[in-house]
Amino acid sequence: MKIKTSEFVMSNSDVTKCPNSQLPEYAFIGRSNVGKSSLINMLTDRNSLAKVSGKPGKTRLINHFLINDSWHLVDLPGYGYAKVSKQEKKTFQKYITAYFEKRQQLVNTFVLIDSRHAPQPIDLEFLEWLGMNAIPFSIVFTKADKLKPKALENNIADYKSKLMETWEELPPSFTTSSAHKIGRDDILNYIQNINQTLV
Repeated sequence: MKIKTSEFVMSNSDVTKCPNSQLPEYAFIGRSNVGKSSLINMLTDRNSLAKVSGKPGKTRLINHFLINDSWHLVDLPGYGYAKVSKQEKKTFQKYITAYFEKRQQLVNTFVLIDSRHAPQPIDLEFLEWLGMNAIPFSIVFTKADKLKPKALENNIADYKSKLMETWEELPPSFTTSSAHKIGRDDILNYIQNINQTLV
């Protein structure tokens, strides 16, 4: 898939106010500081479509972007170590949960995992929640350029092994580096293939 157009549509914290269209949606979510904004910018080939910040937890709203006038990319707030108050975290959790439970246009969620780290309980719990709620998802291992190939391979293998302790089969996964545009074509082709089945 080639990205010809990408534009910001809206931000909000109320799922009922999300775009009133039947276009398929692909949500991106992950623990704070996982490289989500950089990945979105890499996929769309735009340097500043999504705001990149040195401070984790910058994304505070449900952000919709229209891609090729045919599908929505949805940037969701990160979870985990964002430096926000407990009340803010509860608010985030409430409308993120509402998005997943009520947004019928959602066809896949890309859950971003930092490839540099061992499996984190908060990530595993979120994946479990998606599975229990029958929400289709894929895993995106980010920051692949930060590790040597063997270490990267071992870390991803460890993660998949951990998942197999509770899952019967593994979801699709992608290895990416925003800095080197690794995994870009794989993710975009995956989206294109899903879109073709929806026509």
